[in-house]
Amino acid sequence: MESKYQKVKDALKEAILSGKYPIDQKLPTETELMERFNVSRYTVRRAVGDLETEHFIYRIQGGGMFVQDWHKDWSNESDSKMIGVVTTHIADYIFPQIIYGIDQVISDNGYSLLLGNTHNNHEKERKSLINMLNTKVAGLIIEPTQSALPNPNMDLYQEIMDDQIPTLFINANYGATYPQLKFPFVTTADVDAERKLIDYLFGLGHESIIGVFQVDDIQGVHRMDGFVQAYQQHPDISYKSNLIMYQSGDALDKITHRIETYLKDEHRPTAIACYNDQLAIRVLAFVKQLGLRVPEDISIVGFDNYQMSEYMSPALTTLNHEKEQMGQAAGKMIVDLLNHKPVESITYDPQLIVRKSATAPQKPTA
Repeated sequence: MESKYQKVKDALKEAILSGKYPIDQKLPTETELMERFNVSRYTVRRAVGDLETEHFIYRIQGGGMFVQDWHKDWSNESDSKMIGVVTTHIADYIFPQIIYGIDQVISDNGYSLLLGNTHNNHEKERKSLINMLNTKVAGLIIEPTQSALPNPNMDLYQEIMDDQIPTLFINANYGATYPQLKFPFVTTADVDAERKLIDYLFGLGHESIIGVFQVDDIQGVHRMDGFVQAYQQHPDISYKSNLIMYQSGDALDKITHRIETYLKDEHRPTAIACYNDQLAIRVLAFVKQLGLRVPEDISIVGFDNYQMSEYMSPALTTLNHEKEQMGQAAGKMIVDLLNHKPVESITYDPQLIVRKSATAPQKPTA
């Protein structure tokens, strides 16, 4: 069972790390902390003493306790052989291949991985970044969390940049995500790729397409932009475009309900373009439950060339994602940064992979 002193220490530390108490702000007095936590003065002093030793708190004689500049001890002046990798997910979808690619390169160069999983949640991203910095990692490879939205952890990113910790982004570029952070990146040309995919559907004869995109990540926003640009190049049918936007925390049934509304229309769309293969596989199963055949009644396409997409029935038409290659490139880039070598950002051009889930729309029967 956690001791009273540890509870006080953890609560104060969490409040400082979360920004509730900014640097140099005065903290509550010992008496106020005793009342708040219902503990003795000794317990408060022990907790505060630990935080002072760990550089979270400093005292002014006769003036009270204040928040220390707890960032300043985070520097890369160490012999650390650990590289921190922070991604929105670790164990599923395309991420194991990306991480495997990173590990292939950095392990050959004498480094080890420290993994952080944000679940695309800013609070968990903050904890992951703090853990990386407390561990004094040599460098960082980061997939930004909810990269299309304002980031409340910008103070940590700024500290990383100020401390000159070698850092790069994957699946995002700083220009579109956080312009103030001049980190190199490895990403995909999502706008052009999605436009190419929609043009392929147009070439099959589809005119009314549902685009389903996750819009709290910059990848989803870019892919949606590609969808819109494809229709802009065909103004005669642009009115037939259909967009569904969702965020990473939305339940699947909320998304499929909106898809079902379109599919029940008398002049229903003939194709669905999904944000990624993970979503496309779920949508494919859903439309089958509605009694629709894929691709005879409705075509479905994805993005990322997820390993399972090839083995679906029907196999999924998609766009490639350079998963393992991206990881290897990120690993080489971070090693070069650690060795003070110049690096250039990389943007992959995803290739169209044509399988069986999309075909020409059937003409309505009499």
